[in-house]
Amino acid sequence: MGYIILSNVRTYSYHGCMDEEEKIGAEFRTDLKVKTDMMQAAETDELQYGLDYTRLNEIVMAEMQVRAKLMETVALRIIKKIFDEFEIAENVEVKVTKLNPPVGGNIEAVSVVLKKNRKDLVKV
Repeated sequence: MGYIILSNVRTYSYHGCMDEEEKIGAEFRTDLKVKTDMMQAAETDELQYGLDYTRLNEIVMAEMQVRAKLMETVALRIIKKIFDEFEIAENVEVKVTKLNPPVGGNIEAVSVVLKKNRKDLVKV
């Protein structure tokens, strides 16, 4: 077993419950950790047996552009899409971070972390 980790995928997105968040948007960072069996990919040196991190990045970028009120919703969409596209993905952890959130205080960032394994997905 091993992990593919994408760190600090940066986007400008329009997630949030407030009207101004939909209009103005904000900077986001997304971190992704996907657990998978890497042995066949490692032994064969063939991408077809592994997780393509370029495609994982594309999934994150695409889902971050689809507006949602809650970061939890975006994180769940990312997880579902990864499980849909990669049968070898066993566990996925997504952290979505909004930089400088409009919460009426001096807060650098707010994050949500959602973790699912493939078995949990049928319950979602």
